[in-house]
Amino acid sequence: MVRIGRKTGTHLSFDDFARRAEEGDRLCVAFLGGSLTWGARASDPQTSSYRALVGQKLQGRYPKAHFTFVDAAIGGSGAQLGAFRLDRDVLARQPDLLFLDFTLNDGVDATTPDTLAAQEGIIRRVITEAHCPVVQMFLAAREHVTAGTTEKMTRRTAHLAIAEAYGVPCGDAISLMQETYKRGDLDLDAVWPPESFDTCHPGDKGYALYAEAAWNAFTRAVTEKVVCRAPAKTLHGETYLRVARVRLSSLAPLPQGWRVCAPSTDYCAFDFLMTRWLDDVAIASNFIAQSRSATTPCAPAQPLRLAFQGSSVLFFGQATPRSGSCMIVIDGRGKTFDTRQLGPNNTGRMWFLAADGLDPAVEHALEIVPLFEGQDKPAEVCIESVCIAGGAATLWKR
Repeated sequence: MVRIGRKTGTHLSFDDFARRAEEGDRLCVAFLGGSLTWGARASDPQTSSYRALVGQKLQGRYPKAHFTFVDAAIGGSGAQLGAFRLDRDVLARQPDLLFLDFTLNDGVDATTPDTLAAQEGIIRRVITEAHCPVVQMFLAAREHVTAGTTEKMTRRTAHLAIAEAYGVPCGDAISLMQETYKRGDLDLDAVWPPESFDTCHPGDKGYALYAEAAWNAFTRAVTEKVVCRAPAKTLHGETYLRVARVRLSSLAPLPQGWRVCAPSTDYCAFDFLMTRWLDDVAIASNFIAQSRSATTPCAPAQPLRLAFQGSSVLFFGQATPRSGSCMIVIDGRGKTFDTRQLGPNNTGRMWFLAADGLDPAVEHALEIVPLFEGQDKPAEVCIESVCIAGGAATLWKR
């Protein structure tokens, strides 16, 4: 008979996870991160990525357990977007263990207050709301291995401090691969083949080392009976402890020239298949589609005027070959960004941090202005949600 796992105590320990696995519980293991978590350039991301290899190790170690593995990885994304995806893509699955990787995508060698607050916010919410232990991953690009030291990797140092404060073990592939390379046991050209021109995403040999680092951290945490706990105060502020991901479709009626559609089923990589990550998309355009290849011009979409309270504002949607530019105006100050992001022939994720460090105690005006004037080709802006963090984290129509 399969036992239904129940979490015990205020915080679930790694030892408790192992005990439940040994007894045959149903357990959910989630992997939240970027393309290295998904497994870009692995021969088969479903079997040879680091998350797949960790899953195989867990199944081998605990044959009675009934595991569900959640792939919550989107390439080219960091902790800020991850914080807004946490509820839908991780917490809704009731995870029992989380492997987290945003250190590389947010810049191993750089830090910003908002990204550190987002990283800490994810860890704190997983521990306090899901009562779920976390393994912090440090995944390596080729340049991090050849650096030979981690002393100048300031974000890694900051993430280590967050992990230490929360009792989170670290799967440190950077240190593991540096040590292996120094011993002469790591052929960098076998991990990152020169003909690929990609020094970030490894082949299967690299993913095996990532998995080794993850497994070492997990088994050590089980042996030492590590318990993740949230400290009384945050290290980097409380901005991402309260977040709102507001779908534009919930603000209907939308202005002239906007319509709500299902996300595209086109994609350039499986982690960019936006039907996996978006519930719908609000599209502003300068055309009416008659068929896949035929379009009719129409009056350009009108601006969408909103208001919000919060300190950080992020837009999440999809990029398509027809994606155009958009201006985001906050309190009268405009910022233009190209929503295509992925090149002229690809469809996938689109996200844009419009502002951070705003005063969360006051009401801010927000305007979304599609920039189609003078366009002689079909253009569109595809946004699922406006994401607000900090303070009341609320958004409404003006």
